[in-house]
Formats: sequence, structure tokens, C-alpha cells
Amino acid sequence: MSLSPVAQLMVQILVIVLVSRLAGVALRRLGQPPVIGEIVAGILLGPSLLGWWSPAAAALLFPPATLPLLSGVAQLGLVFFMFLVGLEFDPSLLVGRRRAAIAISQAGIVVPFALGAAVAVPLHPLLAPDDAPLLSFALFFGVSLSITALPVLARILGAQRLLRTPVGALALASAAVNDVTAWCALAIVVGLVNSGGVGAGLATTGAALLYGVVMLKAVRPALLRVTPRGAVALSRDLVLGALMLLLVSATVTELIGIHALFGGFLLGAVMPRGSLTHGLVDKLEDFVTIVLLPLFFAVSGLRTEIGLVNTPQDWLLCFAIVGVASVGKFGGSALAARWVGMSWRESTALGVMMNTRGLIELIVLNIGLDLGVISPRLFTMMVLMALVTTFM
Repeated sequence: MSLSPVAQLMVQILVIVLVSRLAGVALRRLGQPPVIGEIVAGILLGPSLLGWWSPAAAALLFPPATLPLLSGVAQLGLVFFMFLVGLEFDPSLLVGRRRAAIAISQAGIVVPFALGAAVAVPLHPLLAPDDAPLLSFALFFGVSLSITALPVLARILGAQRLLRTPVGALALASAAVNDVTAWCALAIVVGLVNSGGVGAGLATTGAALLYGVVMLKAVRPALLRVTPRGAVALSRDLVLGALMLLLVSATVTELIGIHALFGGFLLGAVMPRGSLTHGLVDKLEDFVTIVLLPLFFAVSGLRTEIGLVNTPQDWLLCFAIVGVASVGKFGGSALAARWVGMSWRESTALGVMMNTRGLIELIVLNIGLDLGVISPRLFTMMVLMALVTTFM
């Protein structure tokens, strides 16, 4: 008996949330934040374990026809989570450290990008699809090594109670600048792959910067005028208005080409702090983090097949990718932090934090796989790299 699309979605969500919760509890006992368990759970529900152990069960639970609906709900959860991250971000902790955030974020892009592009040359004949040009492959590989997973880093910092510390706030700000820059670079690569030329990518960059200015100079002042001051009850109208603005902001950044999640984060970051923001966090946080966000990890896990990495050479290449990614991101970020005057202890802590890839890396890798720039085998290697660096 086949289930209706709604019933099938309910069963999928139930299984994903349950497995994510169990995996999160298990990883917590190893000293890891629950988000690591959610990433692992997503992979376990895909062809790497469930599909390998019982193809019939995998086909019954995740029939291909239902995946677009599941993916759409997962993307919505991602946007809402980034909105919460923006709401909980405290800009006052960055007073006097904006220069440091920019230096750390850009060093954390330039160094791994250069290493990735260089390593991509010998990897191209081994791991690239037959019709993927070397230039597109090298640029995409460099961008993928430059990513810092802002949502996953935020969850790790939250679990470790570091979000409101100066080092944690600086790491989060650096990751935000890093990812916006990386998305702009990715837009240029996508423009090249789609024969839109470099101009399409540069137009995306300009539009993203313009939208950021509009949010800071126009939207934030308008919100300051209409947001109630002091302790007030959170009415349904206020919640509705905030959620409508969230959907508009996410739509704009998606149309620009830097992903809807940045629209969510930017709106949360510019909203005036007070009873409205605290109330929104209280109302949304549990449902978003427990139910919606794990869905994205499951969707990515369904595209990851560890069995494709099945030879000693493949595993050596996978270990090499992990090493290059770690050295580039950790080294570039830590040295930049030291250069702006931070202690070695803080610098190394920031280097480790910036090496977190997780969620954003999965988004980028899915884009590369859809474009045909990377092969399913390299996709799997890069997912393992994202998991290892996040675990680190």
C-alpha cells in the first residue's frame, strides 16, 4: 500500500528526527555537539548504510518522487535557523574587532582557495567528470575548500556556550564574512559553468553588497521606529510581520544568487534587540533545531554513497583532501588572527572554529554535483572531509 505524499513526508520526518536525536545523544557522549550526530544520521539514512543494508527499506522510506517535497521543507528549515542565528548574534561583542574579522575571514578564504586550486590540477583527470573543464573544476574545488559552515559553527558555539564570548562572536562574524565572500566567488564559478561569463558572477556580488547596505541603512532604521520598546507581549501581528519580512529577505537573496539562508541571517542580525527578538527565539528555536534542520542533513545524506570510495588510492586521495583543507583553513585563519594581535591560544581556537565546514559545505557540494563540475565519487570524499573537519 502506497502512502499519500503528506503521509510519506510525515513518516520521513519522524524517522529523520528520531535517528538524528539518537545519533546526537551518542556523539554527545564522545564530547561532540549534537549537530555532528545530525550530520552522521543524514549519511546513515542514505545509500551509505540504509541503502546498502536494505535497498528495499530505503526505497520504501525515501522514494525518489517524494524527495523534492522533503528538500523544500529542509530548505525552509535552513532559512529559519539562520534567522535565529542572526537574532542571537550580539554585534556589541565585535566593538574594536571588525578589522580582525575581515582579516581572519579573507585569509581563511585566500589560503585554502589557492591550495585547493593548485591541488585540483593533478586531481582533475582522476576525480572530475569527463566533460568538466579544468578551469571550472579548479575554481570550484578552491571555493569548496574555502567554506566555513556558519550554521554549524553557530550550533557548536551555542552548545559550548561560546556564542556570547568575544572569541565566539569574532569567529561567527568571520564565518559570516567568509561565507558571503565564498558565495560570491561561487556565483562567478557558476556563471562560468553556465556560460554566463564572469560578468554574471560580478553582478551577483554587486547585488549582494547593495542588498546588505539597504538592510543596514534603510530596513534597520525602519524597524527601530516600528518595533515596540521595553517589555511588551509578543502579539500574533508582530510575529506575522517578522515572518513575512523573513520570507521576503530570503526570497531576495535567493533571487540574487547567494542562497536564501543569508537573507534569513541578515534580517535577524539587523533586527533591533529587545522583547521582540527574545520572543521570536523562544517561539521558534526548539521546533526549528529539533525538527526542521535535521531534514537538510538527511537530504544531503541521500546523495552520499561511501561505497564509491572503494580502493586504497581513493582513500589516500580522501585523506589528502582532508589534509589540504585543514592546513589551508586552519593555517590561514590562525595566522591572520595572530597578525591582528590575538594571542596564540585565541588564534588557534579561531583556526579550529573556522575549519568547521558541515552544512554550508554540503550546500556547495550539492550545487557542484548538480552542475556536473564534480563527480559522485568526489562528492562523497568532500562530504567525508566536511564531516571530519567539523568533528575536529
